[in-house]
Amino acid sequence: MTHQGSGTEQPGHMALGEDRWPLVAVAGVLAFMAMLDMNIVNVALVDIADGLHVSAATAQWAALGYQLPVVALLLPAGRWLDGVGMRSALLVCTAGFGLCSALAAAAPWMAWLIAARLAQGAFGAALFVLMPVLAMRSVRPELRGRAMSVPATLGPLGAVTGPAVGGLLLDHFGWHAVFLVKLPFCLLALAVAWRVMPRDARLRRPERRSAVDALLVASGVAALLLPLTLAADEPARLGLALAAIPPLWWWLSRSGGRPVTGVLRVSGLFRAHGAVLALAAGFAAMHYVVALHLQRDDGVSATTTGLVVLAFPLGMGVAGPFGGRLADRYGARPVAAAGAALTAAGLLLLVPLGDGWSPWDVAWRLALAGVGMGLNGGPTQALVMSAAPPDRTATVGSTVQFARSLGFTLGPALATAVSGLTGPGNGVHAGLALAAAAACLAVPLVALPGRPPAPLPEQTTDAACA
Repeated sequence: MTHQGSGTEQPGHMALGEDRWPLVAVAGVLAFMAMLDMNIVNVALVDIADGLHVSAATAQWAALGYQLPVVALLLPAGRWLDGVGMRSALLVCTAGFGLCSALAAAAPWMAWLIAARLAQGAFGAALFVLMPVLAMRSVRPELRGRAMSVPATLGPLGAVTGPAVGGLLLDHFGWHAVFLVKLPFCLLALAVAWRVMPRDARLRRPERRSAVDALLVASGVAALLLPLTLAADEPARLGLALAAIPPLWWWLSRSGGRPVTGVLRVSGLFRAHGAVLALAAGFAAMHYVVALHLQRDDGVSATTTGLVVLAFPLGMGVAGPFGGRLADRYGARPVAAAGAALTAAGLLLLVPLGDGWSPWDVAWRLALAGVGMGLNGGPTQALVMSAAPPDRTATVGSTVQFARSLGFTLGPALATAVSGLTGPGNGVHAGLALAAAAACLAVPLVALPGRPPAPLPEQTTDAACA
């Protein structure tokens, strides 16, 4: 077994000794928990509004208060985590995430709940970055495909099962349980990490520039998404998306953005990130359009719709472990490309969706697409993280998670915009065609190797400063 580093490891790097599969399981648990929180609160918004005596629009901040910090802080969190101890960061962020969940459940008024969710989103952003880094560093390089498939599979499973779990808790225990359900996951992760992870460097405060970087990224993403959601009523509003250029350009020209673009010039990372974004957008657009069509156009019950849509995560969950094993044996790139092709095939078969289709007609196509996503997730993650420079793994982890989160957010927004442009009669087919096109785009992006590695910018890294 090869050992990396001796006494000169970068802060936050664990020495590779024996494979630590309990830490891979921790990465999977955290991925499931963090993605579960992205959707589980949505089903409880009406009860939160009634319980705290606020409007439905105000109650939306119970969900947005978590989602916005996650998107805004992913990239700054990656830069920060490259220069700190991984064990310390994992323990603090997991404990903070759990504490904020408890505070949210105990909220006596809405301002309290919003503040708790904003803080939880900040801890969640750091956890999103730590998951792939922890999985990668816990095993030998030849086992990375298997390890990376754990969080890559459990994360999306948490996202799609969130509404079902939330509805069950809501019916039996009330909206407080929607926040408390994450506490056992946090305690389990803390116990394993405390026992298994070796001690490392202490934490240090994030730099002040990180707040400016987060504000610029959040402004750019919000300026991009808002016109897409408004274009369903007035297509001309798509032009407002140009407002996203100034804040993103300013961020890219600053010291926070330059290291990110520099690390993405490493071989294959730009294309692989594009594949992650495209597949996430295609999945999210498909999920949105299919669920809307089954209930609105076909009159299918919510229970049947949930069972039909569940075919996708079931296929993904079954294929995920096999994707990791195949990647370790045959290479990450061919397995990731085959998975993307299967996902594209499943979504293409959904494009002619009609009113005469039975739930089974939809379910088996969703299952095929889910199998493809399961085969693709871990190998793509391993492909990207293995190409990352040793002192920038957290930065690359943050860019992958940002691409995936942006895709999950862009998918429904793009589907809404396309439906508005094509009219109500063709909206379903246009939305599904968009989802299939995104998945098809991902195939060559992940299948073709990138350009030769370019040197990273000559500058002092956070790790060196630490």
